[in-house]
Amino acid sequence: MARSGAAAAQLALPALPPPRPIPYSAAAAPQAAMASAMKTPLGRNWVTGFSGEDVMSNKMWGGRFETGPAAIMEEINASIGFDRRLWRQDIDGSKAHVTMLARQGIVTEADAAAIAKGLDQVAGEIEAGSFTFSRALEDIHMNVESRLREIVGEAAGRLHTARSRNDQIATDFRLWVRDTVDELDGQIVALQKVLAARALEHAATVMPGFTHLQSAQPTTFGHHLLAYVEMLARDRGRLADARKRMNECPLGAAALCGTSFPIDRHMTAAALGFDRPTANSLDSVSDRDFAMETLAAAAIIAVHLSRLAEEIVLWCTPQFGFVRLSDAFSTGSSIMPQKRNPDAAELVRGKAGRIIGALNAVLVLMKGLPLSYAKDMQEDKEPAFDALPNLSLCLAAMAGMIGDLTVDAKQMKAAAGSGYATATDLADWLVRTLKMPFRDAHHVTGRIVGLASAKRVGLERLTLEEMQAVEPRIDDSIFAVLGVAKSVRSRTSYGGTAPDNVRRQAKRWLRQLARTSV
Repeated sequence: MARSGAAAAQLALPALPPPRPIPYSAAAAPQAAMASAMKTPLGRNWVTGFSGEDVMSNKMWGGRFETGPAAIMEEINASIGFDRRLWRQDIDGSKAHVTMLARQGIVTEADAAAIAKGLDQVAGEIEAGSFTFSRALEDIHMNVESRLREIVGEAAGRLHTARSRNDQIATDFRLWVRDTVDELDGQIVALQKVLAARALEHAATVMPGFTHLQSAQPTTFGHHLLAYVEMLARDRGRLADARKRMNECPLGAAALCGTSFPIDRHMTAAALGFDRPTANSLDSVSDRDFAMETLAAAAIIAVHLSRLAEEIVLWCTPQFGFVRLSDAFSTGSSIMPQKRNPDAAELVRGKAGRIIGALNAVLVLMKGLPLSYAKDMQEDKEPAFDALPNLSLCLAAMAGMIGDLTVDAKQMKAAAGSGYATATDLADWLVRTLKMPFRDAHHVTGRIVGLASAKRVGLERLTLEEMQAVEPRIDDSIFAVLGVAKSVRSRTSYGGTAPDNVRRQAKRWLRQLARTSV
């Protein structure tokens, strides 16, 4: 349908400005010619870096070059804005490296002692917040080394003997991921403990079990919570597997082919808590499997937390009314005074997408890289630095919510009886008592459910005569299996929802988790 000229004018989007041309003048310096063209609407000037910041001028690797890099090159090249997070791992790696160099006679004991003392001073400054990070020095390695040179002088230049930033960053990042995995493992255990404790408390609290989000069979809230304890146990296993494989030390692989210096890589590996040094120098500097594996495990954990978060969101609605979160984990609305929003759960659910996205980012980053190191790999850290702390936050929030929520057992039990949830119990009774083949019992039960549905009553509200009209051999013992509490008590098979089973499993988990070393 054609629009009028006036309507079309109202709906038209404003025209985008044409691309700003880069001015060229043979007499002008290239940097000056680019300046106005590369000033962005956000106030960042690619010639001077961030507003008011001096042009970067890292000379620590510049002997090969007659002129400095373009300012935009320096800007895209800098990683100190995010890799400063690795400062502790970088200093630990440097201390292990210089100790080994001295032991091997590659540097003097005096220089090694001065370097180690200087590195401790740098660490103290960073911890105290008095250290000045410089974008001009690109990354955490150069920032630490530059400050070390100011403290100890020429000896600092010997620290980089027999190593490269390639094996240095591979080591730093691996150490950071390993440390983070250990922290996440402890948080998972803490969440499992809360879940198992609440499961023991609610071992006999009947609730509906769902398939397709439709009422299926009665279960217990304790059994439901223990399902997540099992998921988290597998999550811990995946993190442990990733940690085991990542626990090899790349330090000493140098740029890509090792070094001619007589280093002892086993010594540095042991000093940094690794099981062994990596066996192939090319793989050492180009491997990011440890990050991808950890992010894959993190993505699965996030999926599990998101599923539980979604259930909490549903359970808190008036339509379910199964649980209530306190004010500590709820927020209100700026316009609707009655609202209590389970925002903590919603944010856990939302952050799952962020964590999954980080995994995808690193997978796509690595998929086209030939051996060995490439600068693309500078982009591997920000996804991990974002995803893993956010996962840590989600684990803490979920532990808080599970410990905090109040259960409405009466509402859960009422809901458990809706939707003919004990129909399977009726079919099982026909099989056990009348020796009826299950497929026949399924058909008979379906007819009885249809009768109850037509009368708009529960199965237990049908009379014996009404059920015998469908199957004459039914007797009054059928009523013993139609209550929801009786239904859950009957599920005594290993792993089933019977309250005694749930209590045993919850106690087993609590004992096992109490012995867990994290």
